[in-house]
Amino acid sequence: MHPTNPRWKIILPLAILKFLLPFIGIHAVYELQRDEYLYYQQGLHPAWGYLENPPLLSWMATISSWLGGSEWSIKTWPALLGALTLIMACILAARWGGKAWAQAVTALVFILAAFARVHLLFQPNIIDIFAWTACIWMLVLFQQTRQKRYWYGFAAAAVVGFYGKYTILFLLAAIAIGWLFTSQRKLFLSRHLYIALGIALLLALPNIYWQYQQNWPLLHHMQELQETQLKFLSPLNFIAEQFLYLLPFLPIWLAGVAWFFFNAPWRWMGITFIALLTLLMLGSAKGYYALGIYPSLIAAGAAFWQKRSATIKWLQPAILTVVILLSLPMIPFLLPFAPPATMANIFKTMQFEKTGLLRWEDQKDHPLPQDYADMIGWKAIADKAEKAFHQLPDSVKQHTVVYCRHYGQAGALKFYSRDKDFQDRVISDNGSFLLWIKPEMDFRHLLFVGRNNPDADDEVFNHFASRQILDSVNMPLSRQHGDKVILFRDADSVASSLARTGLAEMKLRFQR
Repeated sequence: MHPTNPRWKIILPLAILKFLLPFIGIHAVYELQRDEYLYYQQGLHPAWGYLENPPLLSWMATISSWLGGSEWSIKTWPALLGALTLIMACILAARWGGKAWAQAVTALVFILAAFARVHLLFQPNIIDIFAWTACIWMLVLFQQTRQKRYWYGFAAAAVVGFYGKYTILFLLAAIAIGWLFTSQRKLFLSRHLYIALGIALLLALPNIYWQYQQNWPLLHHMQELQETQLKFLSPLNFIAEQFLYLLPFLPIWLAGVAWFFFNAPWRWMGITFIALLTLLMLGSAKGYYALGIYPSLIAAGAAFWQKRSATIKWLQPAILTVVILLSLPMIPFLLPFAPPATMANIFKTMQFEKTGLLRWEDQKDHPLPQDYADMIGWKAIADKAEKAFHQLPDSVKQHTVVYCRHYGQAGALKFYSRDKDFQDRVISDNGSFLLWIKPEMDFRHLLFVGRNNPDADDEVFNHFASRQILDSVNMPLSRQHGDKVILFRDADSVASSLARTGLAEMKLRFQR
């Protein structure tokens, strides 16, 4: 199939709609999602890396903070990267011969499938999918034009991906395998490839060096994920999710895979896809880690069906009708367009609990998808904690630390409070918040924010004279339901010392 021109009259309106979805597709009752509070706080502590993720997303949060730190300034990033990824995918469809229909179908996958959900949230996945699509776009341009500059575009996209999410390494390894087992292996002899990759490595070195300085927190993070989440995953679930995420577009992306395998010049793409899924399964990855490869598969498949429809006139409207009809029942999972109780009723009425789409990390089914439940209740716990703090006598406030069990709680308290004194007192030993706790921390009283009371044998909490539950979140559909605000008063002289020693020991894991 020969390249065609991008149809901007189709692409741009759909890209604008894609950009608007995070602003018009989310009901006003929903707040930021748990992880978004963490990434925003990272932006207020600029660095070359963080315990959970590379720094690019957090640098974007820094810019959002310059714009006032509002929710819209944070949501602009997934909106923007989603629209740009849509445009790249449509251009890929054009490069593979897709005309207006193929480009429209390619754009629709970003509006009517899993990408709609991904691009609602300020998370590393938005950079991951963008960078993977850009990498393949650059390789396609190189293969079709043989212009050496695209090697450097490929390297630049890989660097963006590396600073967004380390899973780009899986894609690069899969591409190398795709080349190795096809005629594209001759590309390994290209001098410009190694120059470009050398430049990419130099640009990646600051983050690699940061990882080294912090004793490779990526490995600690992966171990934690394995112990808490990944151990529940199986290769069968991983494969099932590949079909589920883009179910309405299944005939299109499968056609893309088949077209790659049956066309020698592009066979490396088919092998790359199989190698990628294999590598991710071997790494116990979650199903959505592979989403970045699908814009390319959709673009190729749409171009394939467009060519086939030249002799079968009813094929284009039939495929488009099927895609739209199959997408409609999925919309509640893509956009939280109604209040939580209404969404829960929709899922119950449609019996979605049988699909597994309502299963959380605890492997139990719940009334709402986990992301939706993680977008409510944060302002409630923040308001309750700050109100409790301000009701304390001044003599107590000045010796009080606000301790949060989880980074989501700490991030929400800092995000919603406008009291600088209160913000500065909020700490957590969870995630990157651990590194931001000042070593000279001292306290006599502690305002605890968390789900459960500390254990009876907790060394630090046993040194307080009293404890009192002041408030709690009563929102059954929220993942924060049951979070408590507990006041611990009148610690003895040992408590602060024990806390400092314990925190120092925790930080030692991330120091050389």
